[in-house]
Amino acid sequence: MQLYNKLSAEERKALIAKAGKERVTLSFYQYAKIGNPQLFRDMLFQEWNKLDVCGRIYVASEGINGQISLPAEKLEAFRLQMNTIDFLKDIRLNIAREQDNNSFLKLKLKVRDKILADGLNDHSFDVTQIGKHLNALEFNEMIENENTILVDMRNHYESEIGHFDKAITPDVDTFRESLPIIEKDLSEYKESKNLLMYCTGGIRCEKASAYFRHKGFEKVFQLEGGIIEYARQVNEGGIENKFKGKNFVFDERRAERISDDVISQCHQCGGPSDSHTNCAHKGCHLLFIQCEKCAKKMDATCSEDCKKVVNLSEEEQKELRKGNPVGVKQYRKGRSPILKFKK
Repeated sequence: MQLYNKLSAEERKALIAKAGKERVTLSFYQYAKIGNPQLFRDMLFQEWNKLDVCGRIYVASEGINGQISLPAEKLEAFRLQMNTIDFLKDIRLNIAREQDNNSFLKLKLKVRDKILADGLNDHSFDVTQIGKHLNALEFNEMIENENTILVDMRNHYESEIGHFDKAITPDVDTFRESLPIIEKDLSEYKESKNLLMYCTGGIRCEKASAYFRHKGFEKVFQLEGGIIEYARQVNEGGIENKFKGKNFVFDERRAERISDDVISQCHQCGGPSDSHTNCAHKGCHLLFIQCEKCAKKMDATCSEDCKKVVNLSEEEQKELRKGNPVGVKQYRKGRSPILKFKK
């Protein structure tokens, strides 16, 4: 019985290319009580592996959070399989606006303590007492309300390339950092203002809205389905798009374009750009914004030092990477003093 991947990313990429079938990228989440997360995880792996699902899914006693891709022809079979599980029946699947057959190359199903790293003690408040969900049209209307405070619940490198006008965009590296900051900065408006939140697909707002209601905020609202669902409703319903730029996503695509606006700049030259990349030096892997001109000039690296490294032999590069954990930290935070034009 196979319960884990046996193919490398490159082997999987070759198989996808050989199959020649269009794939669909999507995301979903659901909070629910799962008695045996490991058993549930193993069952999902067996079922989804049959459907050629690739992606990154977290399972915990509190629910499931997933971003996946699968052959478009198997999407309905996937829905039917989800519907056999009570708490996943008719779950909303956020279909990506822009598709890429290589968005995910492995099926990674992991059991975690939580499906979202929020740093909260869920036993201290009722996580089911969430804010009111708004669709795209309702969200647009509430943005224009003078009594509304709009907050982006994502990290700095996400909001940097795209956000809603008038939104507060906390300069944070992680979701857990944003919660106490927002609570403190907006404490005087707990009773008088509408607290309206949004994130990528809705999961962060689901937890944050319950947290802020617990902390005394009386008028809490959230964008249902996040930016992904908002973009779909805007596109299909002829609704005015108030999101500017790109929506950062956590797969090989890195972002989906929501509007033609380029609101950020290349971190190396300062020119207009909203394309994230990871430094080609595997021992660095820094996440940063790089324009095409700088990518060519710098061999897709973040610095002259990294450029020198990538021009060494693979054996020499491996030797330099031994025992170096810096790359992982940089990838997560997307910050470095070498990025001259990083705001």
